[in-house]
Amino acid sequence: MEHNQRYINELSEFLKIPSISSMPEHKEDVQKAAEWLKDSLDQAGIENLEVIQTEGHPIVYGDWLHAEGKPTVLIYGHYDVQPASPEELWETPAFEPTIRDDKLYARGATDDKGQLYIHVKAVEKLMQENGELPVNVKFCIEGEEEMASPNLPPFIEQNQEKLAADAVLISDTSFIQKGQPAICTSLRGALAMELHLKTANTDLHSGVYGGGVPNAIHGLVDLLNSLHDNKGKVAVEGFYKGVEQPTEELREEVASIPFDEEGTKKELGLEAFYGEDGFTFQERTGIRPTLEINGLAGGFHEEGFKTIVPSEAHAKISCRLVGEQDPEEVYEALLHHLDANKPFGATLETKKLITAKPVSLNSQNPMIQKAAAAYEKVYGVAPLFPKEGGSIPIVEVFSRVLRSPVVMMGFGLPSENLHAPNEHLHLENFTKGIETVTDYLKSLS
Repeated sequence: MEHNQRYINELSEFLKIPSISSMPEHKEDVQKAAEWLKDSLDQAGIENLEVIQTEGHPIVYGDWLHAEGKPTVLIYGHYDVQPASPEELWETPAFEPTIRDDKLYARGATDDKGQLYIHVKAVEKLMQENGELPVNVKFCIEGEEEMASPNLPPFIEQNQEKLAADAVLISDTSFIQKGQPAICTSLRGALAMELHLKTANTDLHSGVYGGGVPNAIHGLVDLLNSLHDNKGKVAVEGFYKGVEQPTEELREEVASIPFDEEGTKKELGLEAFYGEDGFTFQERTGIRPTLEINGLAGGFHEEGFKTIVPSEAHAKISCRLVGEQDPEEVYEALLHHLDANKPFGATLETKKLITAKPVSLNSQNPMIQKAAAAYEKVYGVAPLFPKEGGSIPIVEVFSRVLRSPVVMMGFGLPSENLHAPNEHLHLENFTKGIETVTDYLKSLS
């Protein structure tokens, strides 16, 4: 592709900026990344550029709105990245981009600077070729996605007219495997919370008090065990409100996604999978709700031994939600269950951490079908429409507030170590991604 090396060099400059949103010591780096992105969009021909300050990190906005009578596409992405730790596991430093085997290694390479930059260069390419864009384009790029986007939802609510679009285009997902494109059409919602259970006012000597006073860890383990039945189903009354039984068509669509069950077990070192009875692994991890214990702490766990009856125990829980489940209603159902089942003589405190509603998209929407056609034209393979088990909370916000279809055209690969050491992006997908997005925007005109 013409200018391809220049595009890669520019992306490398972008990746050198350690825009780690969750670490206060990198606040200036996050601001620097926002300014860098603004300058790059300016070079691409985008107008009305702003670096909009929030209570946290800034939002970068820009548009080009001269395609009269044509659709408007809002492009979303994020320029913030995860921390690089553990740094000693990186083969080359996380913020010194390096190319090996036609892959660009750096923190943010695939999540999400590399995928975001595909859109910047696609727009620039169209402007250089034609002096204009085939459709109207808006950019809304945030610097807090890795912090669960605390300031973007209110910005969207308050700027609905500014952000109004016929489609929202996002590249922050991945292919099924190398050479097999995918357009995600479903994301589970989320609820995360902490539990703090307390019994006595201090840890007690197990020789003096053991067997006569409540043990906080015993109590919390029993409480957590009450959350599921013996067939993997969540045993909280009201948890499944809004969850419909999957149709045969949906189950067939899920089953159509390639999956190596035995290979996955071997890769993970597992003898068997686990989960809700009556559903496949792909259904359990894509279209069914879950409740997981993410962490458990209490008592003495350092080297050596300490004979105590612990007075405190703590746990972290997360739920993935589907269908019409409301995270606030699920939280209330959990509170009721926990209060009804907490051990006698114990007090329980809870703290809600994250909420996100599930989102389901119609794969037959014309905006999504044209994206599928663009993939097939460039890659020679029709994309599949997977149901992702994870959550991207902002997708639901865009869909609900702007009432626009969200098109998730990912160009990453599952093997690219996002959030892990040695994160990378296959440069083939960077190059073909620019071509695919270019064809997609042309097709919308």
